[in-house]
Amino acid sequence: MQDDTIKLLRECNAGIKMGVSTLDEVLEHVQDEKLKNLLAKSKETHTELGNMTHAYLNEYHDDGKEPAMMAKVMSWVKTNVKLGGDDSDSAAADLVTEGCNMGIKSLYQYLNQYPAADDKVKKLAKDVAKAEEKLVENLRPYL
Repeated sequence: MQDDTIKLLRECNAGIKMGVSTLDEVLEHVQDEKLKNLLAKSKETHTELGNMTHAYLNEYHDDGKEPAMMAKVMSWVKTNVKLGGDDSDSAAADLVTEGCNMGIKSLYQYLNQYPAADDKVKKLAKDVAKAEEKLVENLRPYL
């Protein structure tokens, strides 16, 4: 049980870090104030969830997990290529939507992969997925 719990926490931790990093990068290119506020609010939500993840990791005396270097590099390249020449809000919304969809898929895969994880940690993973789903829904008008 503890092994599944730690593994699920590590994956949540890495995913949240990727999400916050992407939001930081995209926010630099967004022009529309409503969209900028929406993304900033999402970053706050992700940061709060990340803080909860860290608190749980501390309970299990674990340092967490950094996102894979290749994933970070690919995300940075994709963000800067997509938004480098075209700073449109639509491109930013599309990029964040893609990232959210990948995150949601990964979270549910990890929930299935680590079924013996502690219930509070599974709830945290589901809360992260819900935050991603809500962001995707809120981004639709900008696509």
